[in-house]
Amino acid sequence: MKQTFNVSGMTCSACSAHVEKAVGKVEGVSQVSVNLLGNSMQVTYDESAVTAETIMQAVAAAGYGASLPQRAGKQGPSPRRENAAAEELDSMKRRMVWSFVFLIPLFYISMGHMMGAPLPGFLVGMENALAFALTQLLLTLPILYLNDKYYRVGFKTLFHGAPNMDSLIAVGSAAAVVYGVFAIYQIGFGLGRGDMALVEKYHMDLYFESAGMILTLITLGKFLETRSKGRTGEAIARLMDLAPKTASVLRDGEEVEIPVEEVRVGDRVVVRPGQSIPVDGVIVEGASAVDESALTGESLPVDKAVGDRVAAASINRSGSFTFEALRVGEDTTLAQMIRLVEEASGSKAPIAKLADRVSGVFVPVVMAIAAVTAVVWLIASGSVTQALTAGVAVLVISCPCALGLATPVAIMVGTGKGAENGILVKSAEALETLHAIDTVVLDKTGTLTRGKPQVTDVLPAEGLTEQGLLGLAACLEAPSEHPLGAAIVEEAAGRGLPRQPVEGFEAVHGRGVRAVLGGHRCLGGNRAMMEEAGVDLDRWLDRAETLAGQGKTPLYFAKDAALLGLIAVADTPKPTSRDAVAAFRDLGVDVIMLTGDNRRTADAIGRELGVTEVMAEVLPQDKERKIAQLQEQGKKVAMVGDGVNDAPALARADVGLAIGAGTDVAIESADIVLMKSDLMDAAAAVELSRATIRNIKENLFWAFFYNTLGIPLAAGVFYAWLHWQLNPMFAAAAMSLSSVTVVSNALRLRFFKSRYRAASPVEAGAACTAGCPVSRQEEQGGTTAMERTMKIEGMMCAHCSGRVEKALNDLPGVTASVNLEAGTAAVTGEASDEALTKAVTDAGYRVVSIQ
Repeated sequence: MKQTFNVSGMTCSACSAHVEKAVGKVEGVSQVSVNLLGNSMQVTYDESAVTAETIMQAVAAAGYGASLPQRAGKQGPSPRRENAAAEELDSMKRRMVWSFVFLIPLFYISMGHMMGAPLPGFLVGMENALAFALTQLLLTLPILYLNDKYYRVGFKTLFHGAPNMDSLIAVGSAAAVVYGVFAIYQIGFGLGRGDMALVEKYHMDLYFESAGMILTLITLGKFLETRSKGRTGEAIARLMDLAPKTASVLRDGEEVEIPVEEVRVGDRVVVRPGQSIPVDGVIVEGASAVDESALTGESLPVDKAVGDRVAAASINRSGSFTFEALRVGEDTTLAQMIRLVEEASGSKAPIAKLADRVSGVFVPVVMAIAAVTAVVWLIASGSVTQALTAGVAVLVISCPCALGLATPVAIMVGTGKGAENGILVKSAEALETLHAIDTVVLDKTGTLTRGKPQVTDVLPAEGLTEQGLLGLAACLEAPSEHPLGAAIVEEAAGRGLPRQPVEGFEAVHGRGVRAVLGGHRCLGGNRAMMEEAGVDLDRWLDRAETLAGQGKTPLYFAKDAALLGLIAVADTPKPTSRDAVAAFRDLGVDVIMLTGDNRRTADAIGRELGVTEVMAEVLPQDKERKIAQLQEQGKKVAMVGDGVNDAPALARADVGLAIGAGTDVAIESADIVLMKSDLMDAAAAVELSRATIRNIKENLFWAFFYNTLGIPLAAGVFYAWLHWQLNPMFAAAAMSLSSVTVVSNALRLRFFKSRYRAASPVEAGAACTAGCPVSRQEEQGGTTAMERTMKIEGMMCAHCSGRVEKALNDLPGVTASVNLEAGTAAVTGEASDEALTKAVTDAGYRVVSIQ
């Protein structure tokens, strides 16, 4: 049996590794996988040998909490835990803010006078040393209280024999505080006896600011990482939202609307144009074109008739139909996808931090060295003070401040640099894992291609112009709701072609359209429609076959049984897709295209873009399975996609990258979001990840370099020969220097510049295929379509740019393309500046200028 558990209390990869180890020892457990980011665990076990309660007890014995998730009944997924995640994030934010509130005056008092900053009179001078020290202690105590979690978890895991980063933080900061308290007693003792030399000696040997700094900065890093947790539940919820909440069902000859949970197998369900299909079934009456892109990735709607199957969450684009429910509740395709996202998210193993890998050895060794040092000095000198000073010096020089900062600071700078370039990294684990990928799987529709059909070729018959053929085709297709027809209408509008009304319009399911235009009987559709009407296609079949071989859909148009020509429509590649494929190869990463589209179209796109391995006609369940198969071969896999159908594969991959203009579900399921919707940014993300990991390794080297160099000095190893011994003050200075070195090295990432950049609007226009409407002029009977550039304020993400682009393209005769990064829109068409401005303003944004 495979069971998912919620696990609480994990803070780093050492925690997840310890949970896996503890559960793996339970008799009857065959496999265990812990997901740190999702705070979940998947366990495969023999129900006859072990129970879920026994497994949860093993987790509790390891120092963590475990529980079974609540199920949501018919819909399959576990309910969202965003409330708990939000409470955790709010709690951490409060801790961080209040820690800084006390840390700032603490640093001013302890370090300000060294830079000439004035201090209150009662804190100045040796005679006020005790007040000086106690004030720092009082400012440190709230920071210790606010961040007591590090002590509770750190010492708890230490006592369980599995120290983690919290253990390092707890030991280091506690050592600084203990020595500071010791120094306060020494100051008080000196003042009581009038020994001002003793007072002066310990006046500067206070390390409260070190403890405060450790806790506050680590909390800041943890806060930034925690923000990305708990998103898996949102992705699942968005998947659930795809299905309608109600269904129109025929009961006793009457149509009634009921909750979708009450639909039973065998019910007759009515679906009208524009509605989502509530459950899986088979059509028994009517026909339509159904948009299955959310489930299959197929870029074009699929014609459905009696006997064809339909799936939940598909959208009915044209006619009404009635279908018989075959699979409901947990059995629907959508529910299966939801379970896949849950399982794939739960099975994704976190990448262990380098610091956590050594923490299990580093902490006990340092503590042992400190204890041995104190004992040896006590025996050798007979002085408790000397023994305590030496022991604490060892702990202070070993304080894990630099070790704790080595990873999060580099991650913070790396993710910040990514954000500047439109690469949104949602977790440190994703940035770490990305550097090791050797295979990238690319979705076709919306990722490599534009995601919507466009006119690519206009081939008129002899004696007819392109404008004439396109204008007639647009008149025929205007009343149609089919996306192929919409592409033709949009192309004609972009060229400013006039449109005439038609009479007797009829959409023939699975064939095309027919109507009367100017007194002539006109047809537009596929080969079958033309042959049924007796249209001679002999001279055009080879051309049509060539176009089809290129992944395009050829549409024939005829008037009075005479063929007027061909118009090809296709989902064309994005301008930078070919360069992105080449960039991945340059990085040493294998490229695979994975799509639900048909084999012929997929192979054509693959050839055009230089992709040598193409997996076509792959269903969502199979997409996730293909990723798993690649991983089983020992490959580190990154998946790039944009649709709901990509969500399980994005979750299963070692790193999931979502196109920013894609669906919310894909974005939430992914680890990295490419906000500019440019595939070149995926290559740049890999390059950024590699630079960041290289920086982290450098940071860890410097962190350990200071410790390994300073520990022998602090312990007094060289005292007998050279009289060298590092006192706690210099130990703290060395510790601080290591932190400065680590932070300074991490800041070098701010100068990172990728070799792989997204194309500028001008370059993109130059790279467009024949069907691309961006930056194109077409002469129409002596007039030229106007091209203008709009400067727009207020666009913050790909959804904003999408709204602006839709608002502009909805204007008659206007074709627009929005560049989010530049904050501009390239507009082609005859619309006035006032109309363009109004469209953008109505969409909620501000036009700065039009040129």
